[in-house]
Amino acid sequence: MKKLTALALAGCMAVSLAACGGSASTTPASSEAASTESAATSAAESAAESVTEATQGGKVGVCIYKFDDAFMTTYRNALQEILEGKGYEVTIVDGNNDQAKQNEQINTFITQGVDALIINPVMTSAADQIISTVKGADVPTVLINREPTADQMSAYDKLVYVGCDAAQSGTFQGELILDTENKGDINGDGKVSYIMIQGDPENIDAQLRTEYSVKALTDAGVEVEQLDLQRGDWDRNKGQEICQNDLAKYGDQIEVVFCNNDDMAIGALQAIQAAGRTVNKDIYLVGVDALDAAKNEVANGNMTGTVLNDAKGQATQAVASMEELLGGKTFEAGSQSVYVDYVKVTPDNVKDFQ
Repeated sequence: MKKLTALALAGCMAVSLAACGGSASTTPASSEAASTESAATSAAESAAESVTEATQGGKVGVCIYKFDDAFMTTYRNALQEILEGKGYEVTIVDGNNDQAKQNEQINTFITQGVDALIINPVMTSAADQIISTVKGADVPTVLINREPTADQMSAYDKLVYVGCDAAQSGTFQGELILDTENKGDINGDGKVSYIMIQGDPENIDAQLRTEYSVKALTDAGVEVEQLDLQRGDWDRNKGQEICQNDLAKYGDQIEVVFCNNDDMAIGALQAIQAAGRTVNKDIYLVGVDALDAAKNEVANGNMTGTVLNDAKGQATQAVASMEELLGGKTFEAGSQSVYVDYVKVTPDNVKDFQ
C-alpha cells in the first residue's frame, strides 16, 4: 500500500467538502439542501479521484450488520462500487444480526491482513470490544451507521465514525408534520395524538429519532399525546403488525404515525390502507431513509414525507475517511465523528430524488 502525501491531502479535502455536522437546530430549505448534498458528494468523489493510483491493491474488509436491511443494502452496494472503482480488493460479509458472528468476521479479516476495515456494528453496545480488537491489531477502521460514544472512540486514534446526526432526522420528521395545514391536529382537539414505531431501542439512531421527532412538535408549542410506542426492529412486517393492532385499538384517535425508518413506514401504510384510512386526509405518516419505495409513496400521496438518509454520500465519505487513515492521519478525541446532512423529502421536492 503506497502512503503518499497526496492521499492525506485529498482525504482532508473530501472531509471538509463532503461532510457537514448535522444539527437538530439546522433546517435548510429542501431544494438548497439537496443541491448542497449533491455538490458535497461530487466534491468528495473528485478529490478522491486524485489518489486512485495510490490505493491500487489494498485489501478492505467490510462488515455489515445484516444484508436484508433495505437501507444497508443500498449502502453496502455503494461502498462496493466506490471501493472496487478505486482499485481495492473488497470483501463484504453479512453479520446476520449476530454480534458474536461479526466479532469472528472482524478477527478473520485481521488474520487475513486487511489494510483497513469498515464496520457497521450489529450492536452499539459491542463498540468497546470492536474498538479494542482493531486497536490491538493496529488496523485503520471506519465505523458506519451506528455511532459509539465519543469516549469509546477516543481509545483509538486510527478510528473514525461516518454517519448522520440522528437528532436532525427526527427533527425533520417533526417538521414534516408541522408543515401540514393543521400541524398534525387532524381532529382539532388541540393536541397531536400519535403512535411511534421504533427501530431497535438500543440503537442511538432509534433513540434520537424517537425523541426529536416529538421534540420538534413540543418546541413549536404543539401539545402531544403518545398513544403507543413499540419496537419494530426496522422491519416492514413488524411495522405493519404494530400499526394494524394500534389502529384496531385506538382507531380515529391516531393522527400521526412516526416510524424510525421507511421499511416500517411502508408496513404501516399497508395497515393504514387496510383499515380504510387515507394518509394526508385523516392520518399522517412519516419515515426516514428515502428508500425508492417510500419516495414512490410520497409522490403518490400515500406518505406525508420521509427524510433522506444519503447512503451514497455516506459511503463516499466513509471511503474518503478510510483513505485519510491509510494516508497516515490520526484523529484526536472529540473529532472522530463525521456527519453528512439529512434532507426532508416532501411531495413538492420528491422528484428531485427519484
